[in-house]
Amino acid sequence: MNILFIGDIFASAGRSMVAEHLPDLLSEHKIDLAIANAENSAGGFGITPLIAEELLALGIDVLTGGNHSFDKREIYDYHARQPRLLRPANYPGDLPGSGVFTGVAHNGAPYAVINLQGRALMANIDCPFQKANQILESLDPAIYVRFVDFHAELTSEKVAMGWHLDGRTSAMIGTHTHIPTADTRILAGGMAYQTDAGMTGPYDSVIGVDKEIILRRFLTGVPARMEASKKGAELHGVVLSVDEHSGRAQSIKRICAIR
Repeated sequence: MNILFIGDIFASAGRSMVAEHLPDLLSEHKIDLAIANAENSAGGFGITPLIAEELLALGIDVLTGGNHSFDKREIYDYHARQPRLLRPANYPGDLPGSGVFTGVAHNGAPYAVINLQGRALMANIDCPFQKANQILESLDPAIYVRFVDFHAELTSEKVAMGWHLDGRTSAMIGTHTHIPTADTRILAGGMAYQTDAGMTGPYDSVIGVDKEIILRRFLTGVPARMEASKKGAELHGVVLSVDEHSGRAQSIKRICAIR
């Protein structure tokens, strides 16, 4: 089966790129399961129920999150109503929502999508490595296709998680830094891997934010309200093929669309 993963959708520029290119990507690559990280889809910070519904209606099957998952207060109650919107599984258990979604892909194969968040230089939440173990042990063994979005800051933590999951999941793709990495590969245990999928949003920016605002902050040290750029929109992600009978990845490649 073929899986599409779209890197962090950032603000209106990212959403417009998804709306513009998703139909062709689904058709061209014969996608059975489409996943996207959408934690920054509302103005670059958080996600709203309306935006989540719009992205799902476009043809994305599961939306993943990260450290901005709860930036918008109105998303709290929505999590209970929409299981296809994930937040990191290693957040405290009493928060609304879930970090795991299981379903059936368009080709009839069962799958699991798992959302985890790193701890290095980020919030001191539960251990993502131990949480990954718990989740994988609890999954129905008949679910062979298992996709992980690991939302983390440090490349070293993401690489370590890749080796930790190899042989137990079909793919682990990193998010959060908004910079696509060039280490797309299949590890020895059969897991597709990339340290960071990059951002789907405005690349004429500093990781999505208007570059003049960020430059002033670096030059002066004076805080300023961050605003999303609208220039240089690009879509970044990966397409991978997985054997649904074994869960092993067969291929993975980076994709990029530029307006």
